Amino acid sequence: MRKQSFKKIPVWEFEEVYLQDPQPRETTCPQSLRNSQDPVFKAAFIPNVQLFMHREHLNISEWNRLAHFNNPFGFMGYNYKVVKQAVDLIPKLKDYQLLPVPTADKQGCIRCAVVANGGILNGSGMGKEIDSHDYVFRMNGAVTTGHEDDVGKKTSVYVHTAHSLISSLTVLRNKGFRHIPLDKDIKYVLIPEGSRDYNFLESLYLNRRVPKGDYRGRTPRSYYSNHFNESRFYVLHPDFLRYVRNRFLRARRLQFRSWWMYRPTNGAFTLFLALHVCDVVHAYGFSTANHRKYPNYYYDQKHTRMVFYINHDYVLEMLTWKRLHDMKVIKLFQRDEEDTQMPGGSREAKQNG
Repeated sequence: MRKQSFKKIPVWEFEEVYLQDPQPRETTCPQSLRNSQDPVFKAAFIPNVQLFMHREHLNISEWNRLAHFNNPFGFMGYNYKVVKQAVDLIPKLKDYQLLPVPTADKQGCIRCAVVANGGILNGSGMGKEIDSHDYVFRMNGAVTTGHEDDVGKKTSVYVHTAHSLISSLTVLRNKGFRHIPLDKDIKYVLIPEGSRDYNFLESLYLNRRVPKGDYRGRTPRSYYSNHFNESRFYVLHPDFLRYVRNRFLRARRLQFRSWWMYRPTNGAFTLFLALHVCDVVHAYGFSTANHRKYPNYYYDQKHTRMVFYINHDYVLEMLTWKRLHDMKVIKLFQRDEEDTQMPGGSREAKQNG
C-alpha cells in the first residue's frame, strides 16, 4: 500500500481506533485540565490514549492495522522487518507515569511549561517563570545558553526526531547548541517520523553505528553525550500521533493529492504530550497571530520572518493554541500589541490572560 496511490487521505472504518493505556494516569489535582467541562475539548480528548510504544505493541495484526496509515501515523509503505527489529528492542515501561507528582504538592498537581522556539520569547524575560514549573518540556533546537533570561535553563523532557536531533546540533552549533539538554533525570522522547528513525532507534539500543540508510555510519548514542538510559527514553506511539492529527489538527490539505506530506509540528506533538501527562500546562514560544512582530526564533540576532514549511499548517496550529487558551485548557504566552522597545534591544512584554 503506497500513500501516493491515494488522491486524498484515505479514511478507514477503524480510523478512530487507538490503543488504550492499560495503566492510565489518575489525578487528584482540582485544577487539572482533565476536569475541563468544555464540550468540544471533552469530546476530542482521550485521557488514556496509548502514548508510548514498546516491544509488545507490534505483531502481524497490529502491523496490518497500522500499515493503512502514512508516516508518522502508521507504517504505510514501510518494511515490516526493519520496523519490527527496532520496536522489539524497546523495553516495556517500568514506570507508565512519565512525570511523577512532586512530593511537595499536597494537591497532587503536575505543573508543566512547554517551551517552543518562537521569536515571541525574544526579550520576553520569561525565564524565571518558565523554570518555576515542576517540569519543562523543550524540543528540537532547544538553545538556552545566553538566553536564560527569556527561556530559562531547566529541561525535564526533550522531544525530538532523529532528523531534528542531528540537524539542530549541526545548524545551531554557532548559536551555542553544542549538545542536547542533559539535566539530571531528564526524559528523552522520540517522535518516529519515518523509517530512518527506526534505523536510528535500532542502532541506539544496540549501541552501534547505523549500518545503512540515511544515517549510515553515525553512532546514535553519541548525540546523547553518554547520557542515554533505556529507563528514561520513550518512543511515541503512531496511534497517539494520529489521534493528535485527527482530533485536534486535521488540516484542509489532507483533501488534496499532497495529503501525505502534512503532519503537525514537533512542537504540537510536544504540547499534546504535555496535555496528557500534566495537570496544568503553560505554553511559551508558540506562534501567535502577531508573529510578524518577532523574529522567527528567539535566538535570532536580528529580525527574521517566520518560515512556513509546506509539511505543516502553522495557521491551524496558531488558531488551535488560541482556542485551547480560550477554553482554559492551557495558558498561552502572548504579548501585548503595545510592547515597547527597551534599551539594549529587549522589549517590555505584557502577558495576556
